[in-house]
This record gives sequence, structure tokens and C-alpha cells, in this order.
Amino acid sequence: MTKRIFRAIFGVAMVMMLSVVVLVLGMMYSYFSVQQQEDLRNQAVYIGAGVQKGGLAYLEQMQNPTDRITWIDGNGVVLFDSKANPNDMENHKERYEVSSALTNGEGFSQRYSRTLSEKTVYFALRLQDGTVIRISTLTTTPLALFFTMTQPLLLILVAAIVFSVLLAFQTAKKITKPINDVDLEQPELAVVYDELTPLLRRIAVQNKQIHRQMRELKCQKQEFDTITSNMQEGLLVLDAQGDVLSYNMGALHLMGINAPRGHISVFQLNRSEGFRRSVESALSGNHWEEKMQIGGRCCQLFANPVVQEDDLAGAILLFFDVTEREEGEKIRREFTANVSHELKTPLTSISGFAEIMKNGMVQGEDVPRFAEKIYDEAQRLILLVQDIIKLSKLDEKQNGMEKETVDLADLIQQVVKRLEPVAENLGVIFSVSTVPVIFNGVKQVLQEMIYNLCDNAIQYNYENGKVSISLEDNEKEVAITVADTGMGIATVNQSRVFERFYRVNESRSKETEGTGLGLSIVKHGAILHNGKINLKSELKKGTTITLVLPK
Repeated sequence: MTKRIFRAIFGVAMVMMLSVVVLVLGMMYSYFSVQQQEDLRNQAVYIGAGVQKGGLAYLEQMQNPTDRITWIDGNGVVLFDSKANPNDMENHKERYEVSSALTNGEGFSQRYSRTLSEKTVYFALRLQDGTVIRISTLTTTPLALFFTMTQPLLLILVAAIVFSVLLAFQTAKKITKPINDVDLEQPELAVVYDELTPLLRRIAVQNKQIHRQMRELKCQKQEFDTITSNMQEGLLVLDAQGDVLSYNMGALHLMGINAPRGHISVFQLNRSEGFRRSVESALSGNHWEEKMQIGGRCCQLFANPVVQEDDLAGAILLFFDVTEREEGEKIRREFTANVSHELKTPLTSISGFAEIMKNGMVQGEDVPRFAEKIYDEAQRLILLVQDIIKLSKLDEKQNGMEKETVDLADLIQQVVKRLEPVAENLGVIFSVSTVPVIFNGVKQVLQEMIYNLCDNAIQYNYENGKVSISLEDNEKEVAITVADTGMGIATVNQSRVFERFYRVNESRSKETEGTGLGLSIVKHGAILHNGKINLKSELKKGTTITLVLPK
């Protein structure tokens, strides 16, 4: 705007200046023409008076007059000329100024020379004797006058241009300053030209609308950020070209990447074939689902196109961490297979013994022995079913597992008392060291955990071995430690002993008639109480398991 005002003011100044120059030149030319004509008349009167007194002698005695003097008789014959020989000159009676002088007493004319850009002015005066005195002089044309004044005009023009530039700049700056000083946040308070008041009012109304819309958008964005930031699921919003418009922390966490800087393509975040296939399908307008492995975790990816008015606007990618679900499915499959196997063994034995007895192939004295075998396998089956039920309850966190205050020292003593007969039969000695601890937990689960740890310590111990049980009360947690002097666990197997139905030594496990679920129950019981298990073991030197439960 400043430039346009500057150009307008400068252009007007230039037009005005040129107009003034032309006007001044015209006035000067008109003034000098009138003045020149008057000078020629006075000069003609003066010379005419001298001619009437002195005649030709008066004219001849004049030396190099500035203007050309010509004396003409009444018939147009040149009697005298100061610049040329009168005998060589033609008759001047038809000349306009001479003819006018003979008729009216005086005559005036002017003739141009285009080649020389000069003009000759003639004034003729009739004398009393009927002769005519003509005075002629050279004068400049308007164009010649302009060229004679070129240098001063150029100086004036340069000065005028400089002055016009400064004036235009200052004027434009002064005009635009109130406009530039308008506070667009509060335009209605601006002191500016009256012509701009309606515009400023409209700007103020639009500002209010914009501020209201911005507040609404900000609230919506905060709501969106609050929702997406607290989502465990990952969210990516893409435009139609596949560039990332928005994302949440869940997406970054699941994809194992840092927050992207600037505007990037989604393919820079993950270059796997499944991810690319999902994105390309969504950007082509189709829904796609893909299960992917990202950073050791299993993710379910849902890619959906976003369509606005029949045009593809982008895509939304949703990531769900299904690692636990997949692991749970894997565990259930393994559990089902293991349960089937573990149930099959005692059932097969029971069925076999019963079939032999049914067919009468057992002698009377052998019936008690076969019946005992059937009873033992049935008991083993019952124990297995009971452990499976316990583990199922822990998995599902079923009702009936309400926490209560439990005296852990007393609970340990109860478990030891139950297991003492078994320990005596195997020649294992108990050593118990406890302190009074009142703990808030599920009593039945805690008792089962301690029982399983102690039972394993007895079953996998050597004859004349030792099982040490200790209870420590720390400031923020309780530690129950069960240590034995038994066969120990190889390092390679230590990470798997808490798996369901896992046996370090298959033959030894069969001898002890275990279900393979004891330590798995301990593990899930610790999870139920937000605790953790520490295992230390060395082959042929024993095993120490510490159960740490937070208060």
C-alpha cells in the first residue's frame, strides 16, 4: 500500500511539475512576443523620425544595427536594406506587413524557419511621405526556447524529482502510519480515518468469531489429546499422501520409535511388508487388518480409510498390543495338551487295572495290590484336578479370593506340621526361623504357595537333607525363603521351572508323583499379591526360593 501511495503521489507531482513548466514557458513566450512587438514599434517610430529628417543619409550612417532595417517606397521598391543590396531584392509590396502598413499605417507579421528552428518578426510603419520603414529581428520558437533553457530546466527537474520523492515518501508514510498502527486484536479502539471505520468494525466482528472458533478447536484438541494420550492402543492419522498428521504416545511405544520431527511419511516409521501392505490398502480406500511382530511384541493393526464427500482424505491406523492374548492362547493350548497328557496317564492305568480285574485275570490274593494301584492313580488324578482348579482360579481371579489379615508365622508352622510326616519318611529335617508378621492377603493362596515350596524342597532333596524356612519383616515388604540341600536346578532350566507341567528331571518327577503345577501355582499366587520370586540354585548343592510380598 505504501508503494502504491508513493507512486501515485510521485506521479501527480511529476505531472504537475511538467504542467507548470509548459505553462511557464508558454507565458514567457507570450510575454516576450508582446514585449518584442512593442520594442519593434518604438524602434520603427524612432528610425522613421530620423529618416524623415535625414533621408537615406540617416540610414547609411547607422553602423551595424542589431535588427535588420528596410526602407520601402509606396510601390514596394526597396530603397535601403541594412543586411542586403536593395538592387538585388524583389518588390515587397505584397509582403503582409508592408501591405498592412500601406493600408493601415502599420503591419506585423512573423515567419518560421523549420530548419533553423528560428522565427523572424517583422514590423512595418508607414511614414508621412508614404514610404514604409520595416524592422525585422530574429526570435526563438517555443521549442528553441525550451532547448536554450535545457540546463536550468534539468537542474530544476532533478531538484523537483528529489523533492517529490521525499515528499511522496513522507506523505505515504504519514498516510499509512495510522493504518499500520492499528491493533488487529482490538481494531475498534484504533484512531484512524473515518473511511476505514466500517472495515475495522468488520475486522473486530471477525476477530470475535475467529477467537470463538479457536477456543472451540483448542477445547476439541485438548479433548482429543486427553483421550488419545491415555489410550494404551496406538493411533496414527495420515493424510491422502501417507504423511503423518497426528499420533499418540501409544503408537510410538508399540512401534518402538521416538517422536518424529517435522512432516514425515508414515513409511519412515516402519518399513515391514505387512505395515506397508496395510497402509497402501487403507490409502486405496479399503479396510485392512494385519498381525505384526514389532520389537518382540505382537500387534494387531487395523487400517481404515477416511472418506469425505466421496474423496479419500487419509487413513487411520489403530495398533492393539495382543502379546498377552497371544501368549495366553499359547499357554492355553499347551495347558490343554499337557492336561490331556497328564490325565491320560492315570486314567490309562486305572482303566488297564480295572479291565484285568473285570476279565478275571487277577488272582484273589492280588486283588488288594491292584486295588491299591487303582486307588493311587485315582488320588494322583484327584490331586491333578485340584491343582488345575486352583490354577484356573488364580488365572481368572475368581470371587472368593477376598484378602484378609493372615498371621504368616502361624501359617508357616501349620504347613510344616502337615509336611513333617513326609519329611521324616524321606529323612529330611525342617529348620524354621520366623518373626511375628500380620499380612493382608488371600489365606488359602498363601498357604498353598508355602506348602508347594516346602513340598518341592522335600521331594527333590537328598536323604538326610535339610529344608530351611525363614520369615523376614522388612519395612515395606515381607520375605519368605525356602532353602534346601537337594539336587538343585541347572542354570539352563531355571527360567522355565515356573511353567505349567514343566519338569526338570522327568524320571525323578514321576518318582515323586508331582503334578508339575506346584511352582506355577506359586508364580500366579505371587502375581495375585503383586509380589515377585527370586530363585538361586546350583546342581547338587540345593535351591533357594524367596517369595517377596509387598505390604
